[in-house]
Amino acid sequence: MRKEAFSIQIYVVKRGDSLYTIANRYRTTVNEIVETNEIPNPNRLVVGQTIVIPIAGQFYEVRAGDTLASIAARFNMSAAELARINRMRPDAELPVGLLLYIPPGPKRNLEVNAYIEPRGNTVSAALQQAAREASPYLTYLGAFSFQVRRDGTLREPPLTGLKQIADRQNVTMMMIVTNLENDAFSAELGRIILTDENIKNTLLNQIVVTARRYGFRDIHFDFEYLRPQDREAYNQFLREARDRFRQEGWLISTALAPKTSATQAGQWYEAHDYRAHGQIVDFVVLMTYEWGYSGGPPMAVSPIGPVRNVIEYALTEMPANKIVMGQNLYGYDWTLPFKPGGPLAKAISPQQAITIASENNASILFDEEAQAPYFRYTDKAGKQHEVWFEDARSIQAKFNLIKELNLRGISYWKLGLSFPQNWLLIADQFNIVKETFPR
Repeated sequence: MRKEAFSIQIYVVKRGDSLYTIANRYRTTVNEIVETNEIPNPNRLVVGQTIVIPIAGQFYEVRAGDTLASIAARFNMSAAELARINRMRPDAELPVGLLLYIPPGPKRNLEVNAYIEPRGNTVSAALQQAAREASPYLTYLGAFSFQVRRDGTLREPPLTGLKQIADRQNVTMMMIVTNLENDAFSAELGRIILTDENIKNTLLNQIVVTARRYGFRDIHFDFEYLRPQDREAYNQFLREARDRFRQEGWLISTALAPKTSATQAGQWYEAHDYRAHGQIVDFVVLMTYEWGYSGGPPMAVSPIGPVRNVIEYALTEMPANKIVMGQNLYGYDWTLPFKPGGPLAKAISPQQAITIASENNASILFDEEAQAPYFRYTDKAGKQHEVWFEDARSIQAKFNLIKELNLRGISYWKLGLSFPQNWLLIADQFNIVKETFPR
């Protein structure tokens, strides 16, 4: 696997570190580190906490057995070039712990989507601000969701200010259409939509009228928990929808359950035909998260192994340039011991996870197999907790996978959960595509 050179340094806090010593080591300032990371605990760092160092390039710390040639090869450079950049002789000895400067590597294009889920009658000021902050890094902003009624009409979400925010950063508005009914995906509603010709035509007409009115340019279907026998009806619906939307110059995309084989059993999976979707739509979003979920036992939300397995299966059914990897912007805090049917885990942002660890004097550990951070703590009531979340290391593992498998993009669920390190890293390593058209 090809090693990429990254332009920002990920540093893991060690015992005895302070922001001053870290800033001094990497020739930057405390204020710069605090502001770019939005560090919630600047005076009480947590062992195991990741910090993204905002420098143009990165520093590599020499390890036992390293040579200039081996280090240079890791970053796709020559030993002579590495020596020249660091003002040293090509035959110089390398003491363990020496920091060598690595210049920024090349960037590749990436499409980035983020779902946004307003609640109530308006988009809150906080959610508008989250969209405003993320929009420079987005190709699409996905409005979740336009819920189909049983007569084929649409129940619209609030969209206050979102189109104006998107337009300022040349972000394509994505219209997300779902079979949600009473806050749950409905197989019966799906059956009606897909098999009743009058309802289907009403729905497609409604989508066209609505998308024109709001300026949506990608229509994204998130139909989940469909009946297995409606699989081909769903495929045919997408063909008809694609033909209608092509007349408008719009994209069409779908969300797919995280399958690892064409014959995977289970109501979430069976009606999602990877090969057909790959042939019909412009791109798919693979829902590669929720292995760790609020009602399940403590574990990583998107462990790298299972994520890879889903994508590698998808690549057998469709080209890489149609695959967008799903990624969570959240973690969970479980109360122990876990009992099925017991209290649900609490969803938290990466920033909240750091604050919880700091307040409870917990060291953050890193699961190498899952490529995800976690920690345990005891609350004031004496109850034990286990927290799994995302940090710069875990998101970097996903970016490496995108590069290795040459995927089209990444899609985040969902805005409103603070994770500034993600946006720092994505902007540093990718050119965000801002204009997309049907291919």
